[in-house]
Amino acid sequence: TSLTWSFCLFMLQGKGLFAKRSIKKGETIFIERPLVSAQFLWNTLYKYKACEYCLRALETAEGNARRLSGIPGLSLPHPELCRVRPEQHQACPQCQVMYCSSECRQAAADQYHQALCLGPSEEDPDHPINKLKDAWSKSQNIIYVFQAKDKAHLQKLFTHFCSRTANEEEEIAHKLLGEQFRGQLALLHSLFTEALYDERLGRWFVPEGFRSLFALVGTNGQGIGTSSLSQWVHACDALELPAQQREHLDSFIDQLYKDIEKETGDFLNCEGSGLFLLQSSCNHSCIPNAEVSFPDNNFLLHLSALCDINQGEEICISYLDCCQRDRSRHSRHKILRENYLFVCSCPKCVSQMDELDVTSEEEEEEEDEMTDV
Repeated sequence: TSLTWSFCLFMLQGKGLFAKRSIKKGETIFIERPLVSAQFLWNTLYKYKACEYCLRALETAEGNARRLSGIPGLSLPHPELCRVRPEQHQACPQCQVMYCSSECRQAAADQYHQALCLGPSEEDPDHPINKLKDAWSKSQNIIYVFQAKDKAHLQKLFTHFCSRTANEEEEIAHKLLGEQFRGQLALLHSLFTEALYDERLGRWFVPEGFRSLFALVGTNGQGIGTSSLSQWVHACDALELPAQQREHLDSFIDQLYKDIEKETGDFLNCEGSGLFLLQSSCNHSCIPNAEVSFPDNNFLLHLSALCDINQGEEICISYLDCCQRDRSRHSRHKILRENYLFVCSCPKCVSQMDELDVTSEEEEEEEDEMTDV
């Protein structure tokens, strides 16, 4: 699916996507590359390996399963279903960051890596860029923004993203810019200026411009998760097998995930974030008719229909995860106000207007964890 073809399926109206023809449940609405993306710095800390450019998981499915389960001698059936090709992986010769292919290494070099490559200073904690990375892991996408080669084009594209630091009409301020983070933002601003100052991007280095850019990334960033094991499991699910073999394979996979849960918990994927022009134009609904996924085990975003979508109908995704969508109207609104600066008026929220504005202690604790920065 190309972006050219996808415009036959929807049209942009202000901030919103609307179907230009009927779309069937399960149909891919569009596939999109990010304008900028980065893996989270904690991937390295926890030994999750991903391509520095496209975020493709670099471990084989078997290697991934062994590490997550804590079983060194584990062997996966149907190893041919793993799509990871270690023989194609390449490292930057100066700083040794890894890429899944020569194409990704070259693309990174062309777009930003030459400016970010630290060479022998990669492990130097006093290097300005390392100090910046250590200050706040969520700053990684902003680092890549500042290091893009075509800065004028990038600034123009960024005007399409919401970058409000507050919603004056609803008297909402972005959670990331609250009083409790003032000191951290001031430190980040100082470190960014020291490491990356460029007069061509001067408006983003003044305090208010930096706050606006930070709000842009915080509001529009789309989480990206990649997993060679998950991709292998999906390939196994698609196999046509005799009943007994299917039962044996399903039992093996079920036990594997139990072992992983016991050893590792829920942190299964290489994780990152990206900015996507089309996806960011999708409005929120607590009962979405489309969802985002990353089935190619890299940063390519697929938007797929969760149900039949009629011509002229708005295409909506959820900014909340499944657990958050099951919470009370008041809890959902609290998360959306603090992180996305709006009050939701989707059909589900309208139908629950008479509910009491009460949030349980358990929900409050989970919300704090979900939005912790």
